[in-house]
Amino acid sequence: MAPYIDSPRSEASADDGSGSSRKPHFLVIGAGSRGTAYAAALIRSGLGVVAAIAEPIAFKRNQFAEAYIPNDVRHHAEASYSFNDWHDFLVYEEQRRKDANANPSDVLPGVDGVFVCVKDDMHTSVVTALAPLQFHVMCEKPLATTLTDCLNIQRTLSQYPTRVFAIGHVLRYSPHNMLLRHLLLEKKVIGDLLSLEHTEPVGWWHFSHSYVRGQWRKESIAAPSLLTKSCHDIDFVLWMLCSPPPGRDGAQAHTPATVSSSGSLKQFKRARKPREAGDATNCMSCLIKDSCMYSAKRIYNDKHLAKGKAKWPVEIVNPEIPHILVTVGLEAAEKALLVTLAEDYDADATPVQDIESRPWYGRCVWESDNDVCDDQTVTFEWDDVHGTGKGSKTATFHMIAQTLAQCERRGRIYGTNGEISYDSKSITVHDFTNDSTEVYNPEVPVNSHHGGGDDGLATMFVKAVAAVMDGKMGVEEAQKEYLGCTLEEVIRSHAAVFAADQARRERKVVHWDDWYESHVTKMIKTG
Repeated sequence: MAPYIDSPRSEASADDGSGSSRKPHFLVIGAGSRGTAYAAALIRSGLGVVAAIAEPIAFKRNQFAEAYIPNDVRHHAEASYSFNDWHDFLVYEEQRRKDANANPSDVLPGVDGVFVCVKDDMHTSVVTALAPLQFHVMCEKPLATTLTDCLNIQRTLSQYPTRVFAIGHVLRYSPHNMLLRHLLLEKKVIGDLLSLEHTEPVGWWHFSHSYVRGQWRKESIAAPSLLTKSCHDIDFVLWMLCSPPPGRDGAQAHTPATVSSSGSLKQFKRARKPREAGDATNCMSCLIKDSCMYSAKRIYNDKHLAKGKAKWPVEIVNPEIPHILVTVGLEAAEKALLVTLAEDYDADATPVQDIESRPWYGRCVWESDNDVCDDQTVTFEWDDVHGTGKGSKTATFHMIAQTLAQCERRGRIYGTNGEISYDSKSITVHDFTNDSTEVYNPEVPVNSHHGGGDDGLATMFVKAVAAVMDGKMGVEEAQKEYLGCTLEEVIRSHAAVFAADQARRERKVVHWDDWYESHVTKMIKTG
């Protein structure tokens, strides 16, 4: 059987021989919520093809293939589009390239790029393994769970600069935020920027799902919540206040002078457990499971599945439930959900590695092993840079779990001539010079998460890949034109997260230039 997956071809070989350019083809590694979100966005764009999937869970892998991989790919007698994991794909691809060198006419067109949507701590292994094969790569955020691994990725990618690289900082690509930056930095509707306040309201039950019961609940098995939840918010702040605005070619970034932070785990700890819950450690055996606001039964079943909602977060608890709901019915789906929620561990007897190896979505939120912050504030200060027009300014970011709003960012920006207030839907500009107010309501795509950011990033990544494949642009030009984000910016925004969390832990002010020189620049040079 001739292999289906092809290696990335030269920039000039995107034409299929008929005079029309072939759409870029992509492998998605990981069929979880982010992998499916990007696959759906790719299909909606109409600019690329989801051609293969690598996913260890057979049910999710098959479900993904049926939903996102075209019939002509799945039904092609010589096609190979499904892999148990990314290692299998790499073994396959290396053999495929050997076969292609021997018999190039027998190789069908295949993937040109890869969406990396595996667990955060796997990003380094996957991206560095893919780099020598020179695929175009989009890696979900965060880039890695440690600064050392971020720099390892940076060093590896720098050896192969002929391919487009994107990071899942989707906030840059929503129509709302693109307009906000345009008004702020290009039109300068409030004059020079003086101060920014940005808040990420995580959502009271969303935080309990992902950061108390879920895979991001402990720093030792994931990373600080500032990284896993809010690294794209820190990137948003630096994009607004640090990165040069469009049209300022060659301009240097205005980096902060200092970074400080405070925060802790306040809500989700044993001291706050209701007395009525007694010694129950699992919601399904708890006396207040029908009244507790954090009851897993109430959140996953009553709030979602009972109303016919089987996607996120229910499918995260048990990925087979949407299929059960459609094929067998609600009663069977609820039974399967409650069985999963009843799974629990004995903190005194169950091996720690078994506890930490998976989420526990039925676990009492006050009896979990979580330790990440549920409330954290970060402050950046900038100094004047004499003779450049870069003035002093301040930015604060607040991540808070206990909110009604769920990931609907909001904030205020203060300038010399006015003030901007924004939420996830509108932007309100108050002009002090003429005492006027104007409200902007950018269109928000209905099916795209992060205010259209998922679709925006996927579209820009595919456009950049297509431009390189067609020979219309070099990699650097395409990266700048479509993605507007360099690898240097990716590293800088991640470094800011690590600096802020160090400042929180050590209760000190970090001086950015000195910290960056010792923790980033020096480490890049020495390897």
